[in-house]
Amino acid sequence: MKKRIIALSLISMLILASCSSKQSSTPETTAAETTTTEAVTETTAEVTTEHVTAAQNEVGFEGMTEVRANTVKEGEYHISVDSSSSMFKIADCILYVKGSSMNADIIIDSKSYDALFMGTEDEAKKADESERITYTTNDSGQSVFSVPVEALDKEIQCAALSAKKQEWYGRTLVFRADSLPMDALLTRGYTECSSLGLEDGEYTADVTLEGGSGRASVASPAKLIVKDGNVEAEIVWSSDKYDKMVMQGATYLPTITDGHSVFIIDVLGFDYKMPVGAETTAMSEPHMIDYTLYFDSSTIKKCE
Repeated sequence: MKKRIIALSLISMLILASCSSKQSSTPETTAAETTTTEAVTETTAEVTTEHVTAAQNEVGFEGMTEVRANTVKEGEYHISVDSSSSMFKIADCILYVKGSSMNADIIIDSKSYDALFMGTEDEAKKADESERITYTTNDSGQSVFSVPVEALDKEIQCAALSAKKQEWYGRTLVFRADSLPMDALLTRGYTECSSLGLEDGEYTADVTLEGGSGRASVASPAKLIVKDGNVEAEIVWSSDKYDKMVMQGATYLPTITDGHSVFIIDVLGFDYKMPVGAETTAMSEPHMIDYTLYFDSSTIKKCE
């Protein structure tokens, strides 16, 4: 009888030990499963496609009107291009106008893309390889894609073939007419200073800044100085981090007044988006940013 009791006791102890072992192992298994889940999540995040991770930029501007080749003088022009993708960075663009057609060399610093296709991402996937636009390399080692340009100031679909993933990614491009020289258009899209009949003296006019990240601004109205038919404007930036402005090959340097960079620049015309560049020192190294300034002739007032 005693032997039977001892045996039953031993069996009970073994069963309890077994249960205890199973219960203690459950958290370890759960922890392992959690770790695996986290690893999968991290891996998924790392391979998130460019569609999700690439920041999307606004392109063009409200009220854009298409500018076709027949309204632009034949020639070669360096112009600005808006890209909807922060991953598709255009270092420079050279526009070629001849007859009724326009073409452009899109210049990219990296070798991130093997080819371009002028159309949507889906169209690129279905198109024959002969329709792909491959790149050449210029003397600076940059990739140069030569593409047709249907019109300036028009949203144009373009797909880029990733060199690394061999996948197509859609972009929207706008070749900016407001970055052309003033005399490039066959029809005047601006008001000449001389046509306003301004006498020598000081005036004010509303001015609108566009471009960059949208965080910078300039004071409006701006002071105008008229002398011998020429018009200059005092541009007061919202920051003192601008150390240079460039326009039509001319360079302007500032004075720093009450925490603002102040420039005196030439006004080439009114009632159009006048392209200018401004170099900021707010970043880790000086960086030139493209802007436009729009001087509204209807708001000109003579200073008392």
